[in-house]
Amino acid sequence: MENENELKELVKQKYAEIALQDKETNQSSCCGSGCCSTEVYNIMSDDYTSLEGYNPDADLGLGCGLPTQFAHIKKGDTVIDLGSGAGNDCFIARAETGEDGKVIGIDFTPAMIEKARDNAKKLGYYNVEFRQGDIEKIPVSSNRADVIVSNCVLNLVPNKNEVFKEIFRVLKPGGHFSISDVVLIGNLPDALRKNAEMYAGCVAGAIEKEAYLGLIEINGFTNITVQKQKRIGLPDDILKNYLNEEELIDFRAGNTGIFSITVYAEKSKTCGCGTDCCN
Repeated sequence: MENENELKELVKQKYAEIALQDKETNQSSCCGSGCCSTEVYNIMSDDYTSLEGYNPDADLGLGCGLPTQFAHIKKGDTVIDLGSGAGNDCFIARAETGEDGKVIGIDFTPAMIEKARDNAKKLGYYNVEFRQGDIEKIPVSSNRADVIVSNCVLNLVPNKNEVFKEIFRVLKPGGHFSISDVVLIGNLPDALRKNAEMYAGCVAGAIEKEAYLGLIEINGFTNITVQKQKRIGLPDDILKNYLNEEELIDFRAGNTGIFSITVYAEKSKTCGCGTDCCN
């Protein structure tokens, strides 16, 4: 990929396809990328089915965590979900925030927005709204959200620093986020990092864990906490699409790890500029 716009177009096209696939197809691949594995089922995503608000029509099996479970959402909160897909995390957030709250889902892909709106209409959720937009330029006014969640999405964005700047802008003073995402420990092999399909499949877009946490810190967030971490084991039949036998052996023998983490952080009530928050 030569530039960020090409990467974005790749992701938009791929997730338009994913919107039309069933959950089983998406879960058996790498975030729905189509690199289907015969070795495992459900490589990255966690089980949502026991959570209040869960709706199977909205679950495409694309997540890598349960950010809403860790998000400390209260009744009446305004919650924003970045990369809302078919609406799964939004509907679970609505169960937490209640009818007096507001949930806004943001997604880059028109097909996902259409699917999510159809699901919300079927469920009669009129305090859940879906907006098409780029999460590097979140289509929401400043100081709007009590809580922001996101599930396996920021790793797909070329300019992650810009996303964290936008999250800071959109959160109210004293607000917080809980984000599940894919990160690396060690260096991913070049063949994986450069491959476009794996980029759309959530792995080659990931960055080092410490660099990821560093972006959160430099954008002004406090109380940064890794709420959950789990290793993601990509099976050989996926890796063989990108690595030869020698590279695969080296990869397995090395210290490189691909992990799902759920990270919590807060926007200070003062933001370092007095009694109110400035942007």
